[in-house]
Amino acid sequence: MNTAPPEVQAILRGVLTDYEKALGSAIEAIVLYGSVARQEYIHGHSNINLLILMPTITREELTLSAQVARRWEPEGVVAPLILTTQELLAIADVFPMEYWEFKEHYRLLKGRDPFINLDVNGERLRMQCEQELWGNLLRLRQRFVEGGARPEAIQVLLSLSLTALIPCVRSIYRLLGQPTSGSTAMILDQLDSCLHVPSTAFHEVWRMKCGQSSPGALELPRLFSRYLEALEIIVARFSELKQQGRL
Repeated sequence: MNTAPPEVQAILRGVLTDYEKALGSAIEAIVLYGSVARQEYIHGHSNINLLILMPTITREELTLSAQVARRWEPEGVVAPLILTTQELLAIADVFPMEYWEFKEHYRLLKGRDPFINLDVNGERLRMQCEQELWGNLLRLRQRFVEGGARPEAIQVLLSLSLTALIPCVRSIYRLLGQPTSGSTAMILDQLDSCLHVPSTAFHEVWRMKCGQSSPGALELPRLFSRYLEALEIIVARFSELKQQGRL
């Protein structure tokens, strides 16, 4: 937690206190994940994400958690992901990509570490990654049409697509035995060398998502074209690697 910005550390201390008061000894672990854990938190753009592990989950405990969540929502703390230990084990099989994202970028705030000695099946990871890549591409095209090609819709659409794409890219690196740690910018940098995919459009959208650039109404459609083409290349490259037996 001490790697988080000071204002986030203060928020986390308050959130932990409130959940401990609300749920008491029922808490097995509280884990910080997402942009804060990856040290990519941007004030005004990022959320604060928590995973709470409990032995069982009752409606009463969910109600108490809802009260705490409402209290901290104005500070950017989203409603926690609440799971039992057995459910976390199941996630490793059913949602291996999300599980790896948890495991590689998290901070234990309270209790026992739930990720020790847990692993992911490579074939399940490949299958989910392929499904997510195709889903991302199809949604991108469909929602562009739904949004009427309006610049404001394109901006939201590109940010959502990139958010979903980053875990897929990390998963491809894992399957290829390539490094997966580092910032999002570093992960995007590796696209050129690892997958022979041009990364420029992804970097442009990442900077826009982080509030570091603001493409205008004339530039956004052109950025969409570059991003769409690059995403199509990633999907095609994944299929090639699969056919070659490398994934």
